[in-house]
Amino acid sequence: MGVQGLTGFVEERGVFFTELRVRDTKLVIDGSSLYHRLCFAPAADFRRGGDYGAFAAAVRDFFGTLRSCRVAPFVVLDGGRGAEDRKLPTLRGRAAEQLRAAHGLSRGAGGCLAPLLTREAFVQALGRLGVPFVQCFAEADREIAALANSWGCPVLSLDSDFCVFDLAGGYCPLSHFQWESVRAADGPQGCYVPARCFSAERFCRHFGRLNKSLLPLFAVMNGNDYVGLAALEAFFSKVRLPTGCAAGKGGRHLRLQGLLNWLAQFAEPTEAVENVLKYLKKHQREEIRELLCTSMEDYAPSDVNLEDFFQNGRYECEAARKADVPQWVLDALAKGKLAPFIINALILRSTILRVQVENMQRPSAHCASLPIRQVIYGLLLGVSQNTEAASPSKQTHELPVVCEFDRCQKTIKKTFVQAASPPTDFCDDRFPLDKLMEVNGCHNRSRLTVFHE
Repeated sequence: MGVQGLTGFVEERGVFFTELRVRDTKLVIDGSSLYHRLCFAPAADFRRGGDYGAFAAAVRDFFGTLRSCRVAPFVVLDGGRGAEDRKLPTLRGRAAEQLRAAHGLSRGAGGCLAPLLTREAFVQALGRLGVPFVQCFAEADREIAALANSWGCPVLSLDSDFCVFDLAGGYCPLSHFQWESVRAADGPQGCYVPARCFSAERFCRHFGRLNKSLLPLFAVMNGNDYVGLAALEAFFSKVRLPTGCAAGKGGRHLRLQGLLNWLAQFAEPTEAVENVLKYLKKHQREEIRELLCTSMEDYAPSDVNLEDFFQNGRYECEAARKADVPQWVLDALAKGKLAPFIINALILRSTILRVQVENMQRPSAHCASLPIRQVIYGLLLGVSQNTEAASPSKQTHELPVVCEFDRCQKTIKKTFVQAASPPTDFCDDRFPLDKLMEVNGCHNRSRLTVFHE
């Protein structure tokens, strides 16, 4: 996750970190990074569907440690893929990597793959422990940064994108957060968690006069989850980066360092972008300019007010409003009562079904739940019983279709699945999605069962 090669680069150079004693503070936690970190414990068994009891115990112990150090955690989880779906190529690539890991595990090889229900088990554990959490409409990075800055507290994650955000309280990598080695301090201050905090100021000083405002441009040009290096290969093939930074053995880090040194000569991002464009053909310049400027906005703190959510329980998001997501769906998503699967199906008509360890020669286990998913799609996309009763020729044109990415033997393939209407005794056509919560009485249990994946 994050900026290509940046984690390895900063880890090799300890000068970018400061020592930190974490206690008596709020802490904004990247929930996706945390549950993967806790899931991938050295003794974990990934071949048999997951040991959720041990995982839940690790979650309990982690937050128990924070409580003993008087740390107030606020967990922020990623939601769906977002209305623009810009990260789809990256997510498909990750699904392919996970499939290779699953295949290896199924044949007795080593490897790590988060069990299918890890996220759900994590959300349930947070609820039992009373840990405040929110699930965002889309990727959570910008909202994490905004919340941490509003409180002036650190961010705990394992995502190098947080080296790029301008964070008032700093970024603590989970790899340096020694929560299992709590130490007692002399005096009344009590125990603390030893940690290391990435210092953007130290990082920029390492490259001379590099302005922090140029870090988002560096992240975009170096390649992240949204922009690949291929888009700027013409620039890198022509520009003369500072001496000693040519590609070759270890070239990714060398080019990364060369790019930072090159950017240090500019006072602000607009000037740097104009100089990048000079190396491109004229017909490419406007397209690349728009790509760079749009992508840099991914590192601007979000205007979503998570502080208000944690106080009042209402999640307001402009992107969700533009996508016409009903407020009850957004509220349920934010409170973890609906899975990101729901929001992806609703606004993108697309979903990526999680890879798991299974016999790769047999059909995907997700085939068993296909009829249930079809009804969920029908509820989300407004399929009526009258539409489904139409002639086959009219069904082809009128029934909504959802694109599913799922395993087919040892590859990830997409198929198009037609939505279906709910059973006739569930509800009638008076209940579109924005009114679905009005289905009452005997239908309540059915409604909750269908939607709570």
